[in-house]
Amino acid sequence: MTRIAVAAALAALVACADDPTGGDPGDPDGGGGQPDAPGGGDGDGGPGPAPSGLVFGPYKDTSIHMNWNTNVISTQVSGPMMPLAAELAANGGKTVTLSFATGECGNESWGGIPGAAMATANVAGLTAAGVDYLLATGGAAGSFTCGSDAGFMTFIDRWMSPHLVGIDFDIEAGQSQAVIAELMRRAGAAHARYPNLRMSLTLATLANNDGATTAHSLGAAAPSSFNVYGDWTMAAVKAELGWDGTEADWPSYLTVNLMTMDYGAPGSGVCVVRGGGCDMGQSALQAAYNLHDHWRVPWGAIELTPMIGGNDVQGETFTLADADTVAAFAIERGLAGVHYWSYDRDVDCPPGAASPICNSMGGAGAHGFLQRFRGAGMP
Repeated sequence: MTRIAVAAALAALVACADDPTGGDPGDPDGGGGQPDAPGGGDGDGGPGPAPSGLVFGPYKDTSIHMNWNTNVISTQVSGPMMPLAAELAANGGKTVTLSFATGECGNESWGGIPGAAMATANVAGLTAAGVDYLLATGGAAGSFTCGSDAGFMTFIDRWMSPHLVGIDFDIEAGQSQAVIAELMRRAGAAHARYPNLRMSLTLATLANNDGATTAHSLGAAAPSSFNVYGDWTMAAVKAELGWDGTEADWPSYLTVNLMTMDYGAPGSGVCVVRGGGCDMGQSALQAAYNLHDHWRVPWGAIELTPMIGGNDVQGETFTLADADTVAAFAIERGLAGVHYWSYDRDVDCPPGAASPICNSMGGAGAHGFLQRFRGAGMP
């Protein structure tokens, strides 16, 4: 979930104005469809109902289009800058993950805005719009630490309302094993106090596989697809939360959210390859299979977060058809959630360097991914 220079993004938007489709106008999927495959979602019967516990919604980088005068989280996906809560609700969105809180819990900040000021400026608007929200901590550009239960409760209580769904620990960089262990302790303490809150562990992943062109279970041979931060996090779940490594014993309030993006040079060691490139829909599914098969995380505790449109790795593009694939798989397997990075990118601009304020793909339209996921059965 990398932030790209705004100057490059504005250049991309200028280019988009010259080419409003940003892609092949004859391709309604904005990047090419896919043959039927696991989770393809191409049947004639339409999507089935989403699992009752599935949470769907975008991540919102709160620093993008922030109203720095009022500290109200804002967006320009619809055109003019508007408060996020009202704009999201007006376009059918029900849930959002706000990112990122960094620093030490209780004294955290959001892109330089103190935690208390950020919550005061936004909780009422989110609640009034009926938008559920999760709080994401850490991220690629910062670290979140939490050395005390009291500090964590202060962080949570700032945002407490009937619409607070959960806390997301985005563990990408900067955290030591000791810090990760502390975060797991805080998750357990928060569950004891707020049993209805979900706690999610957002981790980078590969989609390594046996060379097949569609995702499938590798069974006992499934690898760990995590980097060292993911491995440390799973070890901390065992050590700090008492998980014994079986599906049946997995903590009921905890999910693992896989960042299914930015795999690298295409090859079976990193992604599902089709047509010479990483198939982003099938790769997301393969990452989920690997998590389930290797680590024994139950399907109902797995979430997927692709980066819509053009990824930071050139040549990797998550298309509208990939959204169908992921949504169908989430329904079929009963996943805990589907998200995407990020809300402000859900507007067109042509392929090129990944932008934080448009999809670097074209052909989807404003809110194109939000509407495609919802049309594919996401709540």
